Amino acid sequence: MKKLFNKTLQVNIKCSDGEERKANIRVVIELQLTTSPVHKKDLLVRLTDDADPYFLFSLSISEEDFQSLKAEQGLLIDYASFPDKFIGLLNLCISEQESDSPRFLLQLSCRSPVLGGSANLSIVEANAFKHLNHLTLRLLEGTDEEVKDYLAACLSFLKEEKQLLEVEFKKTQADLSSQLSYTQQALSEKTRELEKVQSEWTSQKNFLSSRHSQDLMTEREKALEMQTKLHEQNEQLRQELESTHKKTTQQLQSKIAELEACNRELTERKYKNEACITDLKIKFAAGEEECQRAKQQVISLRRENCTLDTECHEKDRVISQLQMRMAVLEQEMKDKDQLMCRTKQVLEATQQQKDSIEGNFESKEHQIRKQEATVKSLSEELIKANGIIKKLQGELRSLLEKIKIKNRVTVSQEKVIKDTSETLQNVKKELQDAQLELVRKDEQSSKLKEQLGQTIQKLNESREVLKTNENVISWLNKQLNEKQLSRRPDSTDPFETTPAGMRAKFCPLAGKHGTSPVEERVLHPMEHIPLQPSRKQ
Repeated sequence: MKKLFNKTLQVNIKCSDGEERKANIRVVIELQLTTSPVHKKDLLVRLTDDADPYFLFSLSISEEDFQSLKAEQGLLIDYASFPDKFIGLLNLCISEQESDSPRFLLQLSCRSPVLGGSANLSIVEANAFKHLNHLTLRLLEGTDEEVKDYLAACLSFLKEEKQLLEVEFKKTQADLSSQLSYTQQALSEKTRELEKVQSEWTSQKNFLSSRHSQDLMTEREKALEMQTKLHEQNEQLRQELESTHKKTTQQLQSKIAELEACNRELTERKYKNEACITDLKIKFAAGEEECQRAKQQVISLRRENCTLDTECHEKDRVISQLQMRMAVLEQEMKDKDQLMCRTKQVLEATQQQKDSIEGNFESKEHQIRKQEATVKSLSEELIKANGIIKKLQGELRSLLEKIKIKNRVTVSQEKVIKDTSETLQNVKKELQDAQLELVRKDEQSSKLKEQLGQTIQKLNESREVLKTNENVISWLNKQLNEKQLSRRPDSTDPFETTPAGMRAKFCPLAGKHGTSPVEERVLHPMEHIPLQPSRKQ
């Protein structure tokens, strides 16, 4: 057995009763190799529903079956290339199933609403003109034995998966426990190192704080002297700025007076211009009214001229018409005399026609009586047809009642299907519980890793604090050395005449590159002693 395709597709299920619904159905395509009598390759197509375990349709296509299918549907491919082409059409259906108007569709048509017997699986391409049917396969519903075999295979597959998951779970649990023990050991070692570093840091901190307090006293004295000087300078600057400010304010006040005078003149001009504009607007409105009145008078006069012109034309036409009527009446008098002679001849001919029409009238009355008899016979036939229609309606009602009984039977069958599906769901729940335990163990390992990272960060921060403290110590040593150098020519204390080599030891950064600043503090704790006499002085 070789699996070629195993995916869930959206299928339109049509029944002969007209019901249509959409369902997600798994399509499996496999190659069966049989070598017992003859070496053969049969293509097996199987339709199943993950939600319905009793839904099973299958079809096996051999080379002989494919030849008959090729002749029926006019296929242009061989049996070897048929699986690839069929899978390509199914992939096109998958790509189009999420669109609003899909181009390629999978349709499963059956006879009854409860899928029974055979069903036709067809791949349809929807064009703007019509639906093209590329391929139709007649699938048979699985028997009870086939359904049982299929369900047993599904259960065995689920059990194998469960066993594999349990093995993986045990492995991961062992790995995590080993990692936990290793991390705990590392944590204990790091905590010890932290305690050592903290003890060293506290000793250095106390030493530096005592030194820093003495330096602060000297710096405060210097700061007071500087403040007095700065205060005197600030008072001088303030006096100069006040004088400049008074000058600028006087200049600005003179400019403001000039601008106010200009503003008054401009406002007076503005009011005068506004008064002129209002007068001109009033005159303009009066002129517009007079112009409109003159236009209306011109329009009324033009209308009167038009009416007078039309009346003159009409009177001329009436005169010409009367003259024409006079001539026509004279001719009519002559024509009437001739018509009198002709009418006498026509009266004689009409009497002859009257006699012939009376004979035709009697024959037509006889035909009308025959047509009335045929109408009566047709009405009787219509009454009989209405009776037949009523009988057919009664038969339809009886058929509908039978269909309702069938639906009740299907409901009872669905209850049995639900019971079997519940057993499958219980197995799935057990699998989900095992997966959840795996996820919890993963979360515990991630939390332990986060704790490790936090401890490493704290170590790094403590090291950075140590480095900053060492830098501060080196800076203070340099300042103290500079102060001692500046005070040497005035002092007579024998402690100030220390050699330059001894003073160089106060800077921890001037040591060897191989040792860290913390190690230098531990190795040479007596290097800071010569600084004390200078501080006392």
